[in-house]
Amino acid sequence: MLYRFMKYVLLGPLLRLFWPAKVTGVEHVPDRGGAILASNHLAVADSFFMPLYVRRRVTFPAKQEYFTEKGLKGRLKKWFFTGVGQFPIDRSGGSAAQAALDTAIRLVREGHLLGIYPEGTRSPDGRLYKGKTGVARIALESRAPVIPVAMVGTDRVNPIGSRMWWPRRIEIRFGKPLDFSRYEGLSGDRFVERSITDEIMYALMELSGQEYVDIYAAKAKELLAAEAAGVRPAVPVQPGARDATRLPETKAG
Repeated sequence: MLYRFMKYVLLGPLLRLFWPAKVTGVEHVPDRGGAILASNHLAVADSFFMPLYVRRRVTFPAKQEYFTEKGLKGRLKKWFFTGVGQFPIDRSGGSAAQAALDTAIRLVREGHLLGIYPEGTRSPDGRLYKGKTGVARIALESRAPVIPVAMVGTDRVNPIGSRMWWPRRIEIRFGKPLDFSRYEGLSGDRFVERSITDEIMYALMELSGQEYVDIYAAKAKELLAAEAAGVRPAVPVQPGARDATRLPETKAG
């Protein structure tokens, strides 16, 4: 009930009015049954705009901090993020992260639309980074299709570090579903899961036009922060490899 109120009464009309979007390919999202919407991640705004143009409810995993903050502000945050269809995920690893992964698999098996960001965090510079294999595990365990989704321009609406949302046009591109049924029964095989994840990221690169960087976004943030602070981080360099303390060259999208 709260989700529909947010989407159709409170937030949705305002978002459509001030941030008009060009949307293509939304017909690729199935009308029923479980599916995974795997998106690039440029800004917090991504989780607001993409579900707005999908007729069905989209459920996103969100970082646990949105649900655990103390006081009135914390309770309001929990109410809001729960209301817009998000559930907490612990990104610190271990059993808590596995529990969040199990929750995502269960939701898709039950016929829900799951929104997920394979990069694991927002891009620090607008480029597309290496995907984490959780999305592959969910696809294999749920036997659901993966629909790649490219968000374009949301980083100009809601730049990292900015509390303001600026009036900019955005674009949302839904790609054709990716079917991984050929890998049925191979969940848990790290090589298979990496292959699936890389296929998803390649589809996102083509759909979004972003440059691709073959390291995790979290590591890129560490390197950028160290570079800004004038610190040379201790990152192992393979023999014959280029300097790994700098962000690598990109692959053109």
